[in-house]
Amino acid sequence: MWRRLLAGAALCGIAPAAVAAQGTVREWGLQGVAAFASPADYTAGLVAAVRPAARTRIALFAGGGLTSDGGGVGRAELVGHFLLNPRSLRPGLYAGGGLAGVFASGDANGFIVVLVGIESRPGGPGGWFVEAGVGGGTRVSAGYRWRKLPPGWRPKG
Repeated sequence: MWRRLLAGAALCGIAPAAVAAQGTVREWGLQGVAAFASPADYTAGLVAAVRPAARTRIALFAGGGLTSDGGGVGRAELVGHFLLNPRSLRPGLYAGGGLAGVFASGDANGFIVVLVGIESRPGGPGGWFVEAGVGGGTRVSAGYRWRKLPPGWRPKG
């Protein structure tokens, strides 16, 4: 399973360069994730994403932090999002799902992630986002994404 997760992460790293010529939106940012299980984990890290189609985003998160019992933890996620209003300059909703890997105290666990989120300006050059869902416990996340918009991109509303 970890080989598949790493292969998917490698594809996400290659995908932005491969699809740049197609005029896709590329994103990067900072993200914090808290998963409330036993023990809970709190991580912060970097997120990179590409939108291969108008309403679709593929995002890779990697971060580190602490567990509620004081140990160190690493978390990686590969998730896909479906955006309801991808060109809006107003807050927009999205839903998503994917895989998460959590590495703590020499132990590794994999989880399925299901989430809903809201972002401030999905059609703009950047904005905040907040997510809630499940994936290694009840999962909440927040952060900020910057975007490289393709030539001719026209936001709506």
